[in-house]
Amino acid sequence: MENTLTPEQSLRLIERMIGQAKRNFSRVSFYFLLWGVLLMLAMLATYLFRDLHPAWSKGAPWAVAGFGGGIVSAVYGARQGKREPTNNPMDDVVGWLWISFIITLVITLVVSTFAQRDPAAMVTLLTGIPTFMTGRIMRFRPLVIGGVIFWVAGTLMHFTSDPLALTLTYCSAMFLGYILPGILLKRQENGLRTA
Repeated sequence: MENTLTPEQSLRLIERMIGQAKRNFSRVSFYFLLWGVLLMLAMLATYLFRDLHPAWSKGAPWAVAGFGGGIVSAVYGARQGKREPTNNPMDDVVGWLWISFIITLVITLVVSTFAQRDPAAMVTLLTGIPTFMTGRIMRFRPLVIGGVIFWVAGTLMHFTSDPLALTLTYCSAMFLGYILPGILLKRQENGLRTA
């Protein structure tokens, strides 16, 4: 027999799921900090070494950041999953959102490589989607604002080819969209641990 919930029970269930999701999501601060730092360093290396070594301007820093970050993220995620297994549906939604982003990111990078186009502006625009949605799902305003910042930066990047302007725009977006929210999430995580 199927149980029906009253509107009040449904609302309490949703609020409880969101509260649990916020506790679980606070663990994601690591990923925002890791990827924010790695991707800023990749962009800075691309800019600094563009005239010294052609391979570095053709994607080597991004490959190093991508593979290194992927390995560190996978190991960290596996360890976290063993320590704190969760069955929250909101975790699954956010997980699938980021997986769909990664698939789209890889396709964009491959197509851009074959078309011999710089993917930075499009990737920055795309990054706004999962960042914004993760912030909305978590009800964490800094990530929502971070998503908007990625959209603005990605749009601006489409209108310049100046390497310094691209680097500064991208690094600013990465700092404001990933690193700063990651720091704030980490503080929230530490607050939840002591509560």
